[in-house]
Amino acid sequence: MNIHNTIIETDFEAIKSKQNAAWASGNYAVVGITLQIVGETLAETMDNKAGAQILDVAAGNGNATLAFARRWHNVTSTDYVASLLESGKARAEAEGHEVDFKVADAEALPFDDNSYDAVVSTFGVMFTPNQEQAARELVRVCKPRGQIGMANWTPSSFIGRLFKTLGRHVAPPAGVQSPALWGDQAWLDETFAPMASIIRVTKRHFNFRYRSPAHFVDVFRTLYGPVHKAFLALDANGQTALEADILALIAEFNVATDGSMNAPAEYAEIIITKA
Repeated sequence: MNIHNTIIETDFEAIKSKQNAAWASGNYAVVGITLQIVGETLAETMDNKAGAQILDVAAGNGNATLAFARRWHNVTSTDYVASLLESGKARAEAEGHEVDFKVADAEALPFDDNSYDAVVSTFGVMFTPNQEQAARELVRVCKPRGQIGMANWTPSSFIGRLFKTLGRHVAPPAGVQSPALWGDQAWLDETFAPMASIIRVTKRHFNFRYRSPAHFVDVFRTLYGPVHKAFLALDANGQTALEADILALIAEFNVATDGSMNAPAEYAEIIITKA
């Protein structure tokens, strides 16, 4: 049994290493910053008092970090991709915010139990391969009766469907479940109920606005790590097929009628109160 557990753990570490390389490729910060409104909305919903100790997990280039810092919270911003933290640090310094930035693995956070008034993550922790372990870590470092706040894409959303589209062309690692589970009410209840007194899920939408569907594909295949890596893994015919499938998906969601792109993407805003 110990040997089996070691193999599983090694597999997760190998997967995370590949994920790290994927997120460090391209330039996620350019895409990530367009999602800033989600962090602002989460900060307003959570309504923490000024001076609260906030941990942002899988913070990327700092959308939630900045949203909470702007409300005078004491924020620690973490990610396992150092280059993304550097981008977040530059943004915070440009605005004059004092934020503590630390490279950290969401599945093994280097913080004591019950350390933070609130733990947050916007479209970040959902990408961890060992999802149950990451969930336990969020709860562990949160103070009793503190809040865990997240924004996660839902399985049927535009981005949830994009994940499925990528998976049809490039097989995901064996044993890794869809990140969109973090936006599924049943999975959230099953995973967090033993550790929570309240689980509140609100469905919201973020609108992906681009010059055109082709512009979206170009930006994501160049800058957004998972899509960038998927295209690199395919030959010319495979790339053409993937592009066609992404454009077909956009056509399902696009509500713009002037040749541009406006695709509403559902996400779950989740507020969990620790027991």
